Amino acid sequence: MIKFTYSFALALAGMASTLNAADLDGIRESGTIRIAVANEIPYGYMDMNGKAAGAGPDVAKLIAAKLGVEKIEWITTNFSSLIPGLQADRFDMVAAEMAILPDRCKQVLFSEPNTSYGEGLLVAAGNPKDIHAYGDFAENKDLKVAIMSGADQLEMMQALGVPESNMVMIASNADAISTVATGRADAYAATGLTASGLAGQSDDVEVASEFSDPVIEGEEVRSWGGFAFASGNEDLRDAVNEALAEVKSSPEWAETLTGYGFTEADVQGSGAHDTSELCGA
Repeated sequence: MIKFTYSFALALAGMASTLNAADLDGIRESGTIRIAVANEIPYGYMDMNGKAAGAGPDVAKLIAAKLGVEKIEWITTNFSSLIPGLQADRFDMVAAEMAILPDRCKQVLFSEPNTSYGEGLLVAAGNPKDIHAYGDFAENKDLKVAIMSGADQLEMMQALGVPESNMVMIASNADAISTVATGRADAYAATGLTASGLAGQSDDVEVASEFSDPVIEGEEVRSWGGFAFASGNEDLRDAVNEALAEVKSSPEWAETLTGYGFTEADVQGSGAHDTSELCGA
């Protein structure tokens, strides 16, 4: 039976020189792979019992079993530290369902998509500012929107013409509820799943109803999330892709995603594009 170990400690920057991203052979030899999450429900997080959960980690566990890897060392960090952490060899793989984007593809390697998901907004209870779209922040310069550092919503807002002075950067999703509830920002821009999850934690906030997906360059925005690896670790990426293809052909994969709130459209939509297309190759 596969066993997993869990680590909450974020690797210190000074340890980067002593940690090397393990290749596939090294991982199989040691029997351990280090996987990072960003504590973002439902994508990848540590639950109340200290166990890794979410769409990314649960699928990663299935992949590790297929690769013959017995142990997973889970490392938690801020979302904005995921790519730098891979580049500094602090972990071997990221299971945060990070959106596969051209700029990110220049910095790290991505697996084929594991998930797809749309956008949403977290607003104060009652939606007093009547906010229903990302474009509202471009049309009304009095509105402020909170965005998590490193998240692709920043690029969406920039593309829509939202002034930087109207964007409030926060470190993590954990800060979103208080940021919106106290009026520091009028809304928090995130994926629909993230916004819904946060809304369920407090009566002071809610998901913006009648939300309109952002349209950028004539296309509605949808994200495709995958696993990430350090550049040069193609062997591990390729092995994960092979195992992922097997996992996605099983009923367990769809059940895992829908169990975390992904819709059937999200599940079916995950295969609409491959990573080469998403990276702009």
